[in-house]
Parts: sequence; structure tokens; C-alpha cells
Amino acid sequence: MSTDRPATPTAIPHQAVPHQAAPHQDFIRQIVRDDLASGKHAAIHTRFPPEPNGYLHIGHAKAICLSFGIAAEFSGWCNLRLDDTNPGKEDPEFVEGIKDDVRWLGFDWHELRHASDYFEVFYRCALKLIEDGVAYVDDLDAEQMREYRGTLTQGGRNSPYRERGVAENLDLFRRMRAGEFADGSRTLRAKIDMAAGNINMRDPAIYRIRTIAHQNTGDAWPIYPMYDYAHCLSDALEGITHSLCTLEFEDHRPLYDWFVDRVDLPSHPELWQPLLDAGLPTVPAKPRQIEFSRLNLSYCITSKRKLAQLVNENFVDGWDDPRMNTLRGLRRRGFTPAGLRLLIDRVGVSKQNSVIDYAVLEGCIREDLDATAARRMAVLDPLKLVLTNLPEDHEENLAFANHPKDDSFGTRAVPFARELWIEREDFAEVPPKGFHRLKPDGEVRLRGVGIIKCEQIIKDADGNLIELHGTLDPETRHGMPGADRKVKGTIHWVSAKHAIAAEVRLYDRLFNVAAPDSEEDGKSWLDHVNPLAKRVVQAWLEPAAANVDPEQRFQFERLGYFVADRADHRPGSPVFNRTVTLRDAWTKPAGQ
Repeated sequence: MSTDRPATPTAIPHQAVPHQAAPHQDFIRQIVRDDLASGKHAAIHTRFPPEPNGYLHIGHAKAICLSFGIAAEFSGWCNLRLDDTNPGKEDPEFVEGIKDDVRWLGFDWHELRHASDYFEVFYRCALKLIEDGVAYVDDLDAEQMREYRGTLTQGGRNSPYRERGVAENLDLFRRMRAGEFADGSRTLRAKIDMAAGNINMRDPAIYRIRTIAHQNTGDAWPIYPMYDYAHCLSDALEGITHSLCTLEFEDHRPLYDWFVDRVDLPSHPELWQPLLDAGLPTVPAKPRQIEFSRLNLSYCITSKRKLAQLVNENFVDGWDDPRMNTLRGLRRRGFTPAGLRLLIDRVGVSKQNSVIDYAVLEGCIREDLDATAARRMAVLDPLKLVLTNLPEDHEENLAFANHPKDDSFGTRAVPFARELWIEREDFAEVPPKGFHRLKPDGEVRLRGVGIIKCEQIIKDADGNLIELHGTLDPETRHGMPGADRKVKGTIHWVSAKHAIAAEVRLYDRLFNVAAPDSEEDGKSWLDHVNPLAKRVVQAWLEPAAANVDPEQRFQFERLGYFVADRADHRPGSPVFNRTVTLRDAWTKPAGQ
């Protein structure tokens, strides 16, 4: 199997961490520095090992940034390894999605590996464990194994099959491999300690019988290794020096060390000879597992089962729905890789579990987009404004800066005519206190044009407002004597004659409470799905905003940051998604 990538150190584009002024300081990086300084390792080798049974979500972003980031910072390597030991729940579509997401975040891998690359090695290792008297074939079914296992406060009991002899165990396991037994009828287990305080050490399963085809190996194997067994041996086979994982795996570390120590790959090259025969470079070593706290965000759910339920029960429009916190969904929403990396950097690395306010993520995205997104004008809730003191055929192009803080973005021509679209909320017939936008007989500055005055309100037969008439003060236009005349409000606009109709999807947080799955209020997590998380409007865009490629991001002035939808946006039929508002609108709980 090819590595899919040249064997060069992991590289991160120079723009990946533009905000970083000094080297990261955290306990994992200090361990790495100490190991390099002491000569324990000549080079650092990490890995990112997702299971291809679903799409990656926001929680995975931290693991990706940490494993690939540390490898890059210390001129080491990071593998992408698909832990594909559970056929039936895994799919090549997920594999490609994972690869795409890792690259989108700005990273690349030294080698692409699969746990299934090592199936023959795992089998040979299991035979060694049996021969050494530390593994046995058990005939207990799954329910009986759970019963015998005990609880967190009560030790387990030995299986009646635990003392089978080596010869019998070897025979039974080889026959399991040959496909002689029914699914679930027998299991290979490690012989450790059924009275251990750590429940993971109570004779855990190593292999189970499953007569199901695997996406990489086909029907070659009727037995498959368990995750805990395959995961640590995969690390050892790849020479991983620092195995980084989240805190829930801390109690699994003694088991991982037990497997790696008992198999002792460096002393038994015959076990991994099949990899060399297949052209897979292999220099086994014992990895050091280091745990860190996972990324937990308020207003989010990261359970793969619950994410799948949202899709399957049509609460969302698929795995890449912009309301989803999958990386595919966040990408379609318009979130940027740099913004996500900025979040991971600011959250930092620790062993203390905590929940990060979703507003922190939105702030990081705003910060990146403020610097990188060009400006455009759009009107989402249109109200017609006619400037009656301009000729009916008046038409001109005005020069607007594409970015108010960065001249390198250049300028664009924005058409201006007698009839305009403005935001309906920028007019109030009976203005509330502190309202500084357009009102009867009131004045505002029309962005980039001059000062206008509202002089007439047009309503339909039912009394609904349909149009405003006003006048433009020509003395307040650019270069005229009155250009500096002060008024309190400024509003944006789009020329009605030149505007391009667009579908705009206004996305917000998928859940309307900070901890949707806590169930403290007696409600199901699905009861907290935000009904206003998606609203669709027909908007009007200036021409320079419409004819762009998918995934082009803009700040629509005064409205927020938006992206051309990567799936549905087409020339002549623009579709934009709101990425994030200009400021946090969730400072108060929903409903207040």
C-alpha cells in the first residue's frame, strides 16, 4: 500500500498560525522538549488516528492541531492512521472525508496508514500471547462476559474457560481465524486480573468473530481485533514516540502498556516481517501516551450517535449542514481553518476538563474574517427608497474600498442609481429612543454617497409600508463643500436597477441552551434544537458580491460575515450562508 504522501516532515502553511508571537508553552510540548534534549528521541513522531465511522467534528480539530502542530514545531512527522477495526460501521466515504478535513485545516501527513494494514501482524501477536500463556479463548457470550466482569466497586470473576491449556487455545483461535465458528460464539481475551481495580484490566477482549466484509481486506478475515489491542500496537509498529489522546483514554493506558510490553515487537521481528514484505517501513518502538483535555464547547453536541440522529431524523440537511459542528458543516458555514486554529491556540492544552463558551469560537472566526474578508453591500430585508431629486435615468459607478483596513485589497466599482434597496429595519415611522437611522423628515448618511432626507412614506391599501421617497443633498457628496456635514446615522444600500437577487441562509447556533444534552430541565436534547437556527431570505446583492466562486467569503457591511455556499452557489444563481454576525447576539440567554 502506498503512503499517499512523500516521506517528508509534516508541513504547516506559514499562514497557519499568524497570531503566534512566541513558541507554545504547555505540558506536552515541555515533555517533547525534554525528550529531545535528553536524547531519548532523535525525532518526534506523532499520529492522528480517527475511526472512519463518521465525519470529523469540532472536537477533532484540537487533536488534529495538536498532533500535526507538535510534529511540525519540532521538525518531526505525523501519520494519519485510520483505525478501521470495526467493519460494517466504516465507509470509504468517511475515509475521504477525514483526509479532506485534515488538509482543509492546513495540515498534511507523513504517511497514510490503516489499522487494517497490520491485521496479519495483530494475528501473529495474538498467537504469541496465547503461546506465552497470557491469552485464552472464551466461550462466554457478551452478556455473560459483562456479568463476570463485575462493576466499578466490585471485582470480577474468572471465566470457567480461563484455564484452558495453550494447545487448546491455539487450536481454537486458529479455527476462529478459519471461520469455523458463528459470530459471537467465541472471543479471544487477555489473561490479566479479574480483580483489578481498573476495569479495563479485567481480561479484556482481544478478538471477536464477525463474518463481515472489510472495506480494505474484503472477506479475508472472519475475526477482527478490538480497538484497545489494535490501537496501541499500531502506535508501536509505526514508531510513534508521543501518542496524544484525550483524557477518557487515561484509564486505558495501563492496558496499552500491557499489550505493548507483552508482545515486545522490537525483540520479535518475525511478528512484523509481513509489513516489510509489503513494503511498509517499520521500526517498532514503545510509544508514550499523554492525555489532554478534549475540546468541549457550549451549545454543541459531539456525540457521533447524536450527530447521526440529527441527520437521520431530518433535523438538519445532512452531515455538511452549516448548522452541524462537523468540520464539513463548519466549512460550508464559512468558518475558516485559521479561525479554528486560533481557537485551539487560545484554548491551550491542559489536563483540566472545561467547557469553552461558543462565543469564543465565534470571536476567533470574526477576528480572522475581519482581516481576510473583503467588504460588499447586501440588503436582506429590502425596502425601496427613491431619491426623487435625481433624474429617472441617473446612473453612475462609485469607487469603494474592498477593505477599510487594508489597501492591498484594492477598490471596486459600485453602481448607484435613483432607486435603491435599503434594509427595512433602517427606517422607523415612529422611532424608538436612540434610533439614529432613517425616519420621517430625518436625515442619514447613505454609505459612500452623501446625506439623504426622508420626505414621503408610501403605503399600500392595507396600510403596509412599501416605499420611501427622499432627496439627496448634492452638497454632501464626496469632494463637495458639505461633505463633512455631520449626521448621526449611516446606512448601506444596493442599487435596485443593478442588484442581483440571491438566496441567503441565515444560520445560527443549532441549540438554544448552553448544555443541550444535560437533561437537567427534564427535556430531551432534541427539545433544545433551535427552530431559528436556519432562516432563508431572498436578498439583493451588489454585482461584485454575486459573481464569485463558491466558498468566497465577504463581510456584508453592517450585517455579518457570509460565504458563497460550496454546494449550491452558481453563477447567475447566488446562494450565501451567514457565517457569523458582526457581534455576539447571545450575551443573554435565549428568550430574554
